[in-house]
Amino acid sequence: MIDVLQSIIPTALFFSAPLIFTALGGVFSERSGVVNIGLEGLMVMGAFVGIVFNLTFADALGGWTPWISIIVATFVGAIFSIIHAVASVSFRADQVVSGVAINFLALGLGVYLTKQWYGKGQTEMVSQPFFSNDIPFLSDIPIIGPMFFKGVYTTSYIAILFAVIAWYILYKTPFGLRLRSVGEHPMAADTNGINVYKMRYIAVIISGALGGLGGSVFALTIASNFSHSTIVGQGFISLAAVIFGKWHPLGALGAALFFGLAQSLSVVSSSVPFLASVPDIFLLIAPYVLTILALAGFIGRADAPKANGVPYIKGTR
Repeated sequence: MIDVLQSIIPTALFFSAPLIFTALGGVFSERSGVVNIGLEGLMVMGAFVGIVFNLTFADALGGWTPWISIIVATFVGAIFSIIHAVASVSFRADQVVSGVAINFLALGLGVYLTKQWYGKGQTEMVSQPFFSNDIPFLSDIPIIGPMFFKGVYTTSYIAILFAVIAWYILYKTPFGLRLRSVGEHPMAADTNGINVYKMRYIAVIISGALGGLGGSVFALTIASNFSHSTIVGQGFISLAAVIFGKWHPLGALGAALFFGLAQSLSVVSSSVPFLASVPDIFLLIAPYVLTILALAGFIGRADAPKANGVPYIKGTR
């Protein structure tokens, strides 16, 4: 049993990291009252930028390449999300339609530029992806060490740290209180001097940054290149994690870990006795089936921020 856990847990953490980053972005956006269906597109843009930057500067930056790549992807994701912020907050467009447009725009732009720059539908494999490693001292702890700290990706633990930081920001700081207030009762927040539009812009941009970060981490740990099929549903699974986690950073963390575990099943099945005989196709669709089942079972008991999806018009309720 211990051997099984030692193979499952590192792989689950590996698949969870991109979902955690992106789901946290969704929490910030939706806590401010802006629905962000565009998480998939933000991940696509992050994956594209992360891979292209990595391929371009690998020789010059060496071992620092993947780290700088995800930072650049984070900034580009933040900038790209401004499109959604302008449409949803300033022009009061339907937030779902705007998010869907972001998804199509990101994929179309990424695939088009890939064909223009590389002459085909996908990039080369990166030479400087993230590599797994053992965490010194902690990996030597009996039983626990091999499960959680041996052959792991640093990005997995950074993602968990980000979830804790996001919880602290949202629930322990004045900024977090203001952000949550514009998602619950924007008119009351406005009356108390909080700039609703500004807070929602900031939240959507944070969402874009984290979505871009999640996409680039996925590309540089799991995919290692970019094509039209690099990001296929991970953004929507992250959105499901936001809802399943009840719009709470730590809840989204737990949900992302659960969905990451589901994604890892097809990889670890050969080392898990009761999964070895299950056809691969069932393991490949497991993440999406479990996502539907999770939402079907819990959506009724999850209360979204009251003003979520409702454009704010100053002076109206």
